[in-house]
Amino acid sequence: MLNALRDLLDSLVIIFERFTWTDAIDLFLVTLIIYSILMLLRGTQAMVLLRGALLLIALISLLTSLQILPAFSWLVQTTLPALLLAIPVIFAPEIRRALERLGRAGALLPADQTDSRSQDTITAIVTAASRLSDRQHGALIVLQRHDGLYEYAQTGVLMDARVTPELLLQVFYPNTPLHDGAAIISGNRLVAASCVMPLSSSGVLTRSPERQMGLRHRAALGISEVSDAVAVVVSEETGSISVVHGGRMIRRLDAERLENILRAFFRPARAGEGLRGVLARILPGFIPSPQEERNVD
Repeated sequence: MLNALRDLLDSLVIIFERFTWTDAIDLFLVTLIIYSILMLLRGTQAMVLLRGALLLIALISLLTSLQILPAFSWLVQTTLPALLLAIPVIFAPEIRRALERLGRAGALLPADQTDSRSQDTITAIVTAASRLSDRQHGALIVLQRHDGLYEYAQTGVLMDARVTPELLLQVFYPNTPLHDGAAIISGNRLVAASCVMPLSSSGVLTRSPERQMGLRHRAALGISEVSDAVAVVVSEETGSISVVHGGRMIRRLDAERLENILRAFFRPARAGEGLRGVLARILPGFIPSPQEERNVD
């Protein structure tokens, strides 16, 4: 026992003696990549698949290391290339989501989105959301940012109208033809209404202790997961106002806080926020964006 412990300590000393700063950078990069993958898969069904795959790999490695199972070892070595090719198929949605986030991070110099028209649009949205909340009329308003939402606008009724509180109230009035679906806003124009949004599959809402969040909230999370859009949701059951961005939801907002959050999202990036904004777009669950940091309780 003492000899084994002594050999282990000697091996550790040899490793640390050969450890250089390049090895430290190498280890840091590998750790960062693994952690980034885990953050991208966090809260998704793929995390369950990943745990199962790791358990299966560990079990297969243990069995193939035994010399008494030559036929099993041959079978694993023969089928391993096919299993590696199956990984992109199994994790296709997560890989696509990761590439989309990297693509959004490529916009190092976002265009200035703030002008008097966009600020008037935010005021109109806040006014409409407050009135809809008081009346408990459900609504889903999607504000386009850098990523285009043309394909989703095509699923609804094209309008191309200037955004006003009265127009939004009319769109989401119960039992009207346009109330069921999302309204997409770009700049100061209501592009389309009654649009179909992708539903979230992350499981965030299923883990919520409350049950007031239905398809509107799932659709808001869904469009925030596939784009950088900001979604405003008004619950039909409770009248609660929520803002969704990057797969994260801020709930129970009043008119003042809603306006502050929207103005923060559509405020020009300040100097020094470029790199932080890029990292936040790649890992929204790990590094908060400047807008989110300013509005977290």
